[in-house]
Amino acid sequence: MAFFIGKDREARRAYGFDEIALAPGMVTINPEEVDVSTTIGGVQLKIPIIASAMDGVVDVTFAIEMSNCGGVAVLNSEGVQTRYKNPEEVLKKIVSAKSDEVTHLLQQIYKEPIKENLVSQRIEQIKKSGAIAAISSIPKRAERFSQIALEAGADLFFIQSTVTSVTHESSKYAPVDFSKICKGLKKKLPVVIGNCVTYDAALSLMETGAAAILVGIGPGAACTTRGVLGMGVPQVTATVDCAAARDFYFKKTGRYVSLITDGGMVTSGDICKAFASGADAVMIGSGLAKSVESPGKGYHWGMAMPDRYLPRGTRVWVGTTALLREILLGPANVDDGTQNLAGALKVAMGSLGAHNVKEMQLVEIIIAPDIKSEGKVYQRAQKLGMGK
Repeated sequence: MAFFIGKDREARRAYGFDEIALAPGMVTINPEEVDVSTTIGGVQLKIPIIASAMDGVVDVTFAIEMSNCGGVAVLNSEGVQTRYKNPEEVLKKIVSAKSDEVTHLLQQIYKEPIKENLVSQRIEQIKKSGAIAAISSIPKRAERFSQIALEAGADLFFIQSTVTSVTHESSKYAPVDFSKICKGLKKKLPVVIGNCVTYDAALSLMETGAAAILVGIGPGAACTTRGVLGMGVPQVTATVDCAAARDFYFKKTGRYVSLITDGGMVTSGDICKAFASGADAVMIGSGLAKSVESPGKGYHWGMAMPDRYLPRGTRVWVGTTALLREILLGPANVDDGTQNLAGALKVAMGSLGAHNVKEMQLVEIIIAPDIKSEGKVYQRAQKLGMGK
């Protein structure tokens, strides 16, 4: 529905996670009997959770444990893991830096050239353990790095930028041909492309041959894009719109392109709402940065933070709260929805009568901006549970 925001100027109302709720239907299911698995480009995941390609979240050790838990972690091919042979020393500097110094420090750290042999080495280290290996690249390096990833045995290749479009205009350089990259990999290495937030953009990315697309611009805990650039679409509306493009494309071609909601999910309830909005999987950063295994040691920073021209991220303290396995699979030792994410999804699906992720995409959604505060006077007053 569109509203006039001034004379002859319309704006469409969009919704985020805190403004909706999920309504149970006529059937409930034993949570132990629902199926939360998903498939991304032929790669089967026991839980539909992907760790974001951020240096404070994913390193080789984390990626291996994430895979052992049933999900997948994406390693940043342009971060400290591929610029430095011993990234632990660099990470210690980032973690210990003062708040007013960390942006400049990151800009200096990321000036170090990327070493292609380290890109291959990190993938091989993950694969050697038997884990699923996924790696990301920005568009301008995607053609070269996708070949490195293929040769090293990666399972998934992510092409990510703040806003990604098939049609890119520039008089300075040749635009990236996503169709050429996807076709060149000949189904040996599924490609995930993002990020986008609209029906038309999602549909055009699907037409390149991508196995999945990423949805989300600026909702991440450490991202400042919405403040710096003033752009973005709330994640519920963005996911619903892009899911509509996915369903249209499937009816048109018979090829299913997975949808990954990327960012903005603070609790397991948000994750459940993402699936109800149409997601096939979710990508999380800050929620997993809280794990003992994450290299940020309780700190989390945005991917665009080291940008030398216009930083669009910040370093936030999320703390270290539990093992990665506890955050993903439980048991939870907190009551705020930040642990046992897969368990919460199962319980929600069972309560909503959804046997699997596809059925979860069809549950009833209601507009409920006060759903989190209704009846929670004591929790808010005492800063407990949902009142934190």
